[in-house]
Amino acid sequence: MVQASLDGILLGILFALIAYGMALQWGVMNIINIAQGDLVILGGYIAYTLFIGIDLTLRFKGIEIPIVIPPIHPAWGVIISPIIMYFVGVGLYKLVINKVVDRDLFISILATFGIAIVFQQLMNFIFGADVVVAQSEYGTTMLFDNSVTLPNSKIFAAVISVIYAIALVIYMKKSRLGRAIRATAQNARAAKILGVDTEKVYAATFGINAALCGVAGALIAITLTLHPYVGLPYTVRSFMIVIVAGLGNLPAVAISGMGLGLFEEFADYILGTEFRIGAVFMLLVFILVYRRFKLSKKREYLK
Repeated sequence: MVQASLDGILLGILFALIAYGMALQWGVMNIINIAQGDLVILGGYIAYTLFIGIDLTLRFKGIEIPIVIPPIHPAWGVIISPIIMYFVGVGLYKLVINKVVDRDLFISILATFGIAIVFQQLMNFIFGADVVVAQSEYGTTMLFDNSVTLPNSKIFAAVISVIYAIALVIYMKKSRLGRAIRATAQNARAAKILGVDTEKVYAATFGINAALCGVAGALIAITLTLHPYVGLPYTVRSFMIVIVAGLGNLPAVAISGMGLGLFEEFADYILGTEFRIGAVFMLLVFILVYRRFKLSKKREYLK
């Protein structure tokens, strides 16, 4: 029980970081990002690439250009991956998302679902379909006379997640762009009248979300496993945490994330590993049915 509880809490903190990115861009842009999990996995592959290094030769008009980057520790991915993913997010906004921001919510779901498929195929083409992991070699912490084991990589992931979450909260409160993002989330039309460049705010918001996915992906590459088609469960987890916690409520997101982590670990312990993801999807169905029931009761009360 203690083992499952500690594993669940540490894992839930990481889930909360992913969900906060989704809550941020959902609250500001009113977009449900189905590609959220695939952005996470792409960030993980960036960290994995750092771990294995790069050794390739580009040929252009008969000129060979060697590109050699020696392997480095995958923990550097928590710095490098969010930087790269920020520009990936801004690029996605310029190419696709800006065309669906003011459209119906269902249009954004279709658009981001298409992005998810494209990312899956690109990752499969570049990295292959094998399951990979970036070995951190951080070792293990033993507790309670060695009856409880905690991989130090999970502890590292939880600490880094908390640091990035706190840094983002401070940035959103203190920086000029952060205040513009919060103003746009409250009332985009009023913010635009007052001189806020909402187009820049939307691009930055989607970029920040992608950067958070990059951090989470790098941590997942260290603590768990990667393959191109494992992004959907992370999208479902983020969506579930957000609809339970609400938009823009970081403490509730953190609590919901840890609750989901505990649920997963106990489902794994009680039902078996093969039913772990299935239990998550069943929980999502239960939450959606329950929320639908509560909304219908509220409408009846208002009548």
